[in-house]
Order: sequence, then structure tokens, then C-alpha cells
Amino acid sequence: MDKFDALKLENQLCFPLYAASRELIKKYKPYLDKLDLTYTQYIAMIVMWERGKINVKDLGERLFLDSGTLTPLLKSLEKKGFVTRSRDERDKRVLNVELTESGEKLKEKAIDIPYKVGGCARLDKQEREALRDILNKLLSD
Repeated sequence: MDKFDALKLENQLCFPLYAASRELIKKYKPYLDKLDLTYTQYIAMIVMWERGKINVKDLGERLFLDSGTLTPLLKSLEKKGFVTRSRDERDKRVLNVELTESGEKLKEKAIDIPYKVGGCARLDKQEREALRDILNKLLSD
């Protein structure tokens, strides 16, 4: 065993995760282009479809995104009419994001995307679930 084995690309856990993530996100692009969404906007909309209303801090924690990434993303979604941003009535420091009617209607147009992209992953249902569970374990503290 060479002392530099740990530096070989094939021995890295991070590299196949990075590469697989990029390749999988590419598969979303043709479907998201039809909705005028980037992948990051799409995952934000997924949370909005689940919650309806959420504060920016909680949204960032849910998506593992910082405010520097979230602010322009939310401004763009607001400009497209999918969400509104407003200060919390009780605490003006808190910025809330709320789904609009147009944003709710977009959900219908997006309904097939997970099935279409899931089919591109060449994993069966059990493999997808196992991989998702492992990746969520990596993300948990």
C-alpha cells in the first residue's frame, strides 16, 4: 500500500457523490427548462409545495443553503410570481416566504418530474430508497 493511496481519485467518497449529483441534476434540466426553473429553484419550490409558508432561515436549513444563495433565488421566484416574501408581523427580523396561487399551479406541471428523472437513475425502487437513506445519514449531524 502506497502512502499516497488516500489521494487517489478512485479512493475518494466525495468524488462519486459530486459527479453523480452533477449528472443527475443534468437529467432534470430539460424538464425544469419547461417550467423556467433551475434545479435549486425547483428544490425550493418542493419545500414551498410541502409547507405553503416558511421563514427563510428554516428554508435554508432544510435545503442546506446559505442566505447568500437563497436571497437571489427567492427574488427570482418572486419575480416569476411563484412566491412572495414579507417580514413577519411579530418579528420584523424574520423574512417569510409564501407560495402564491401561480406557484401552487406550477405543482401540477411538475408532478411527473420525479418519475421521469427517477427512471433515468437506473436504480430500482429499493436501491433508490437505500441510497437516499445513506445520503441522508451523511447529511445528518
